[in-house]
Amino acid sequence: MSVPQDLVDPTSRAGLPVGPLIGVLEELAGGAPASRLYPRYLELLVSVVPADAAALLRDEGDGRLVPVAVHGLQPDALGRHFRLDEHPRLAAIREGEGITRFPADSDLPDPWDGLLLHDEHLLVHDCLGATLTRGGEPWGLLTVDALTAGSFDATRLEQLRLLVALGEAVVTAGSAVRRLQRQRDAALADTREPVSEPRLVGESAPVARLEEHIAAVADSDLTVLVQGETGTGKELVARALHRQSHRAEGPLVTVNAAALPEGLVESELFGHRKGAFTGATETRRGKFELADGGTLFLDEVGELAPAVQARLLRVLQGGDLQPLGEERPRRVDVRVIAATNRDLSAEVAAGRFRADLYHRLSVYPLVVPPLRERGDDVLLLAGHFAEQVRARLGLRALRLDPACTPLLQAYHWPGNVRELEHVIHRAAVLARHRTDGPVATIEPPHLHLAEDLPAGEDGGAEPEAPLPTLRQGVEATQRRLITEAHRRAGSWAGAARLLGVDPGNLTRLRQRLGMG
Repeated sequence: MSVPQDLVDPTSRAGLPVGPLIGVLEELAGGAPASRLYPRYLELLVSVVPADAAALLRDEGDGRLVPVAVHGLQPDALGRHFRLDEHPRLAAIREGEGITRFPADSDLPDPWDGLLLHDEHLLVHDCLGATLTRGGEPWGLLTVDALTAGSFDATRLEQLRLLVALGEAVVTAGSAVRRLQRQRDAALADTREPVSEPRLVGESAPVARLEEHIAAVADSDLTVLVQGETGTGKELVARALHRQSHRAEGPLVTVNAAALPEGLVESELFGHRKGAFTGATETRRGKFELADGGTLFLDEVGELAPAVQARLLRVLQGGDLQPLGEERPRRVDVRVIAATNRDLSAEVAAGRFRADLYHRLSVYPLVVPPLRERGDDVLLLAGHFAEQVRARLGLRALRLDPACTPLLQAYHWPGNVRELEHVIHRAAVLARHRTDGPVATIEPPHLHLAEDLPAGEDGGAEPEAPLPTLRQGVEATQRRLITEAHRRAGSWAGAARLLGVDPGNLTRLRQRLGMG
C-alpha cells in the first residue's frame, strides 16, 4: 500500500518527525525482518504521541491475538496470547472502524493493566486502538495507551490516523519477509489447530533452528526421533510435525511406553483378538491401527522391552502388523514419531536397545534444547503461562514483578519448561491469595526458586542461590538500569541522556536484550 503524502509533508499539521520516519522507511525499503521492523515502528509512534505503552498484536484467526512487538511493557508480554472473548477492549477494537477510543472512566479491563514498565501497580487511563489490514484483510491490532487521561487530543488523533496507515505498510512488509524466511505459512494455513492446542513458544536461536528442522521434515513420511531432557516439550514437537504434515487431517495417536504395564504393551500397540490371552474378553484395536492414515507418537520409546522392540521393527520395516491371536497380518499406513529422554546410542552400546531399531527410528533426529540454553525464552514462556493461569483464576490482570526477571534467567531449570509452568501457576495462586486489588503481582518470594534448588553434595547443606553467568549478570543489570532510566526520564531519548549513551546504541541494546 502507498504511504500518505502528509506523513512526510513538513507543512502538514499532522506531519511526523522526519528522522524517526526516515528510519522506518529505510527498514521498509531494505526488507528488514519483522523482529526489527515492528519495534522501529513503535519507537516512531511513541516519539509522536504521549504514549506509555504501545503494542502490535497479530490475529491468529482462531480467536487469539499474539503480541509481535511491544513498547513500554514488561518483556514477558511477548509470551502472552490474548483471547478476544476474554478481553472486551481488544474485541471492541477488532470490531470497530478507524480508531477506537475508550473513555477514561470505562470499566472495561485493559489487557495491559499491571504490565507496564513500572514498579507501581499502575492502571491505564487513556486507551485507543485500531485494526490493521494487510492486502485488504484484517492482520491484527495496534493499541496505544497512556496513564494520563486526555493524552490524545485532536492533533494526536490525526497523527495516529497517519501512523495507522504507515503501520499497515509495515505489517504488510513484515509479513512478506516472515513468509519468505520461514516458508511455512502455506502449510499452516490449512491445518490450523484448536484454540486449546499448545504450541512451541520461543524466539531464541536454538528454538528457531528446531522450527526450521520441523518445517523441513514435517511433510515427509520419514520416521523422526525427538530427543531431549524431561520437560523440554517433546510432545509439542510431535504435534507440530503432525500439524504441518499432509497427514494433519488424519489422527494423531499418542502412547507413553513408560506408562504401559509390560504384559500389555504388545496388545496396546498392535491390538488383540477376543480370547487371545487370559483377560482378553473382547477384540481390541491397537494404537497402530487407530493411527492408520495419520501419525503415531511413541513417547519414552527407550522403555520398550526387547521383545516389543523386535515387533515394532517389523512394523516399521514393512508396514504390516499382526494383532495377538490373529493369523494374518494387516497393513497400516502410519508415520511414527518417537521420543526419548535417554541417550539411545548409549543404550545400544550397553545392549539394552536394538541397534537396527535405533537406526530405523532415528532417520531424522531432532533435539529439543533445554530451557537453560534458550536465553530470554524463559521470560516469554513465563508470560505465556501467566496469561494461561490468569484466565483460569479469573484475575483481571496478572503481572510479573521486574525483580523476578533475573531470578528466572539465572535459575538452571532442571525440570525445563514443565517446571517453569508449575512455578508460574503456583506463584499465581499465591499472588492472588495475597492481593486485594485488581492486579495480582507475582513477586520473587512467590516463585520459591531457592527452595527448589538441589541440595549440596552432603545432602543436608542449605542450598545456595544459583550463580548466574557473567553475561547473565551483566544483562540483568543492564535491563534494570535501562528500565529505571526510562521510568525517570519518561522517554527513551531522555533515558539515553541519563545513561550517557547514544540513543541509537540504546535502541540496539534494548533490542538485543529483548526489551522491545
